[in-house]
Amino acid sequence: MLTLHRPGSGPWHRLPAGRKSVLLMMLVLGLCLLPTSRTSAAITAIVCAACFAVPGVGLRELLRQLCAARWILGVTAAGQLLFLGPEEALANTVRVAATVALCGLLALTTPVSTLLEALERALRPLALLRLDHRRAALVLTVALSTLPVLAGLARQVREAQRARGGGHSLRRFALPFLVLALKHADALGDALAARGVR
Repeated sequence: MLTLHRPGSGPWHRLPAGRKSVLLMMLVLGLCLLPTSRTSAAITAIVCAACFAVPGVGLRELLRQLCAARWILGVTAAGQLLFLGPEEALANTVRVAATVALCGLLALTTPVSTLLEALERALRPLALLRLDHRRAALVLTVALSTLPVLAGLARQVREAQRARGGGHSLRRFALPFLVLALKHADALGDALAARGVR
């Protein structure tokens, strides 16, 4: 399975996966509960930047995460501007950006196997409801790692188009991106099947 983990020895890398997941989840929840205002947007941006501005990660990685999610952020901002005012659009777009970036931080600083083990432990009570907690943990882990992978594939397609002198045509972008995404899905399916997951 493709992993986005980058080995390191910083504070985020040393923090156990379960505690780190809970901490980031509570942080995202707290930021989303702030009132919708410019001040809240500024606080959210500062907190998100502070999370990345530690040894082993860095603000450059935050910019990379936001750049990879720029299409999502653009659509979010456009929809918010269309239906709400500029202040609400700014606050909500910054919230989405912080959520995406902090999820990326979790994936970058935690090996997939460690994250999977932590999720399995957290979801163990589902067994009381006769639900497979291991499968639920695997689905959540795959979902967490899929968005950055697709963003990376989109970047590859755009770079290849620029190298060939292609323009910014959505039609010319969509087909190669879809082919790469389906190849990734096939490879992921084969990897899961090889591990006995059906």
